[in-house]
Amino acid sequence: MVAALMASCSGKDDKKGMQGGDETPLVQVQSVFAEQVEETSDYSATVEAFKTNNIMSMTGNRIKSILVDVGSRVSAGQALVILDNVTTVNQESAVAGQHASVANQQAQVAGQTAQVEGQRATVANQDAAVASQEAQLKSDEINLARQKKDLDRAKQLVKIGGGTQQTVDQLQAAYDSSLEALKARKRALEASKASLRASKASLEASHSSLEASRTSLGASRTSLGASQRQMQNVRENTVLTSPISGVVSARNYDAGDLPGGPILTIQQLNPLKVIVNVNEEEFPKVKLGMPVKVTLDVLPGETFTGTVHLIHPEIDQTTRTFKVEVTIGNGGGRISAGMFARVQFSYGSANHIVVPDRAIVKMQGSGIRYVYVLEPNGTVRYVEVKLGKRLTDRYEVLSGLSNGDKVVTAGQSRLTDGKQVKVQQK
Repeated sequence: MVAALMASCSGKDDKKGMQGGDETPLVQVQSVFAEQVEETSDYSATVEAFKTNNIMSMTGNRIKSILVDVGSRVSAGQALVILDNVTTVNQESAVAGQHASVANQQAQVAGQTAQVEGQRATVANQDAAVASQEAQLKSDEINLARQKKDLDRAKQLVKIGGGTQQTVDQLQAAYDSSLEALKARKRALEASKASLRASKASLEASHSSLEASRTSLGASRTSLGASQRQMQNVRENTVLTSPISGVVSARNYDAGDLPGGPILTIQQLNPLKVIVNVNEEEFPKVKLGMPVKVTLDVLPGETFTGTVHLIHPEIDQTTRTFKVEVTIGNGGGRISAGMFARVQFSYGSANHIVVPDRAIVKMQGSGIRYVYVLEPNGTVRYVEVKLGKRLTDRYEVLSGLSNGDKVVTAGQSRLTDGKQVKVQQK
């Protein structure tokens, strides 16, 4: 009986304890504070050649010889491929003929220019002669008018008996002679004007011919310039050179082939570059020239310093990222294009709350993270947080918490917003 009574009492006590546990969850809490946290972002990318050039010919001539092979190191301007030069010879011959034609046209224009200048001088002289004749004619007309007046006065004096007929006859003879001379001068003036008009017409025709010759010469010079550029292009496509210093990474043809695409591929491997897709919220932070840490899986334990070389201005609407090109020095030649790289951007430090990772709870089926904060009245408050970087067993919290908040680190599974809890003492 005693044993049964003790068992009965023990069972009631256990049931009462379980009910009390269900009603008031037991939790562990920890106060959180702000710390200086290094602001970094990590990305992965693939190492690429800084520049890649495909060496090919635009003339389609047959390959005579290839002077390098895969792996050869080349310098900018170095001859790489020699092609058949039949097109070059033909183009040089055509250019020489155009040179001779232009020289002949230049001589013709020079002769026409001299002729026009001579005609201009003749017209100027004729203009001066006509002007002089017109002035002389005007003077003769004035003299003839004066003679007419003297003759009329003499005739009037004879009528009134104040003069002699002999004087009238003398004046009449002088007047008639001057009149004939005036008529002859007018005819001479008209002849001079006609000659002047003919000279001007000839000058105009010569000037038009000169302009036509100059236009033709200009067109010939333009054509010659185009032919010279084409000849230079043909020459450049006969001996193909490297535009950069680098390494031959591909050889697609051999001597005797008629190429239809790139003959060689040249890659500049110092410096190298990685192209990183960076999250859009970091767009204001990334600056040209800023240093970047780069590590390579094939070279463990080593860190290389890269430099932001180019920032693409457009943000991809699908991925919400923008491209950043980072250059890496490769003076020792230890890094190769195609290697897997990890890139870390550093933006200094910031004072942010840091919480234990055990306090962070993820809402299932979403990307939401939250914690429970212990209130002074013994209840917990649901707080959604925005996380920053992970710090071993802790997280940086960018928003949602304040300095000194007590967050629940154990026992969250039975909690809801406003739930009364009991804090377990460590």
